[in-house]
Amino acid sequence: MSENPKVYLTRGGKLGEDEDVALEHALAVIGFRDIPSLESAKDYDAVLALTEKHMPGAKARAIVNRAGQLWAFAVAMKEGDLVVMPRKLTSQLALGRVTGPYRYQKLGEEDRHTRPVSWERPDVPRTAFEQDLLHSFGAFMTVCNISRNDAERRVAVVLAGKEDPGPRVGLGNAKKPGVSPPVIEPEEVPDLGQLAHDQIVAHIQARFAGHALATLVDAVLQADGWVTKVSPPGADGGVDILGGRGSLGLDEPRLCVQVKSQNSPADVTVYRTLQGTMQTYKAEQGLLVCWGGFNKVVLAESRQGHFSVRLWDSRDVVEAIYRTYEHLPAEIQAELPLKRVWMLVPEDTEA
Repeated sequence: MSENPKVYLTRGGKLGEDEDVALEHALAVIGFRDIPSLESAKDYDAVLALTEKHMPGAKARAIVNRAGQLWAFAVAMKEGDLVVMPRKLTSQLALGRVTGPYRYQKLGEEDRHTRPVSWERPDVPRTAFEQDLLHSFGAFMTVCNISRNDAERRVAVVLAGKEDPGPRVGLGNAKKPGVSPPVIEPEEVPDLGQLAHDQIVAHIQARFAGHALATLVDAVLQADGWVTKVSPPGADGGVDILGGRGSLGLDEPRLCVQVKSQNSPADVTVYRTLQGTMQTYKAEQGLLVCWGGFNKVVLAESRQGHFSVRLWDSRDVVEAIYRTYEHLPAEIQAELPLKRVWMLVPEDTEA
């Protein structure tokens, strides 16, 4: 058991394809499918030798990079260490603790690199952390140790269900003494797209809190061609926005929208309430917006209502804004000034 738990970032696949498997089986699962079992490797040199053997013709930097990540996952990571898995399928982070040693085990039809992890908080909104840690969580790496900005203490606090306290004043980011393999620091290769997205999310959260989020969603729906009516602040009877098609908004389909600006996942009660409201208003379609996302019960039940209700979390709201931005009212654009830019995407470190 680790006396001073470290924090490790692990990813559930380039497209999030391993996220559900990881959460369902209480595992951290990584790719690197061209590298066989590391169960016999007891140190970095052994991992490096095995990596070199199975990456013939690769550049030295690529070999060292991959060996460093595999060493971190299979050898350096200890029982009790904290794990953060950014979820691509939702705008959330899964937080957990390592509960056992590395194993190369069969999942489905293939053998995979795994570590047993107790995912104590699988649906933490990205907005639960301040921007400096989100920067580290956005690293273009499959596995890395996150140590800057007082990460160990802060992740442990959020794992316990409290708010990110931020870094301690004057702590600094100096590396701890000791010899470690020549792995790339995660902050050197951030995902700039994710970094920009997180900054936009933080800005919206600050400028469009509470009922203002319903106003923003309403502007997006109008830009998409809906004729809408927004409920005033206060008790809304289970619906924040009513929408319809046609010049007067009287044509089908009819839409009921419920907006929750809370920074925590919505539970299934909110989803079922919206379904009841849709019946009351004889609406064919529903939209449930929760800034903090949704827990697994809501996500499971929503599959049955796929053709009648849509779920939007903070990521979906931002993507809808990207799509409709040029048609949003001038006052919205003034509160949320955005500019489209193009950038070269770095090569994936696991490619």
